[in-house]
Formats: sequence, structure tokens, C-alpha cells
Amino acid sequence: MSTPGAGEASIMPNRESENTSTLTPEQRLTPASSDVLRACIVTIPDVETVQECVAYENAHQNREPILHLLAQQAAKVRDES
Repeated sequence: MSTPGAGEASIMPNRESENTSTLTPEQRLTPASSDVLRACIVTIPDVETVQECVAYENAHQNREPILHLLAQQAAKVRDES
């Protein structure tokens, strides 16, 4: 079995990005630990996912600190694009 070259390595998916982008809003916003919750929010890759999480949070727990973190993440994602 050969080892992949530098060009081949870039083709392989980033498993961490793939995993965090497939989390549902419920999975992102219901961890027991506040550190895990924060990590789930700061890894949101796009504005649409942030909006889905805001809608979920508004419908279920409506926690102001969480909504604030989501607003910060939305601004960060917009700035990066």
C-alpha cells in the first residue's frame, strides 16, 4: 500500500469539519457542558446553520446568552465570507 502524496492529502475530507457541519440545531444546543455548547456554536460554518440554531433556540429555551453567542458567530461567518 502506498502512502498518499501531498496532492492526494488535500483531496481527503476534513473529518472534523464534516462532522460539525452535519449536527442538527438540537445537537448543537443541548450539550450538558457549557464548554461543549460554546464549541458547538463557534464551529458553525455558515449563516444558514446559525439561523436554524436561532430558530431552534427561540422555539425551545430562548436563552439570551446562547442567542448572543449565535449572533456573534453569524457576524464572524459573514466577515469571513
